[in-house]
Amino acid sequence: MYRFVRTWMRALVARRARAARRDAGMVTSEYAMGIVAAVAFAVILHKVLTSGPVVAELQNIVKQALDARM
Repeated sequence: MYRFVRTWMRALVARRARAARRDAGMVTSEYAMGIVAAVAFAVILHKVLTSGPVVAELQNIVKQALDARM
């Protein structure tokens, strides 16, 4: 019985190792897609935050915060 369990466990470990090697190349492409998405989001956020109305509103908020009296 012990020999059967040991053989079964070795087979299971070998199967998992083969599966891990098969998927190893996908990790790099997933990171690349994540970086592309993050850069695209940063570009959009930069465009929005540097637009005229948003800059004016942010300046008003800062001005009000600096003018506030305690």
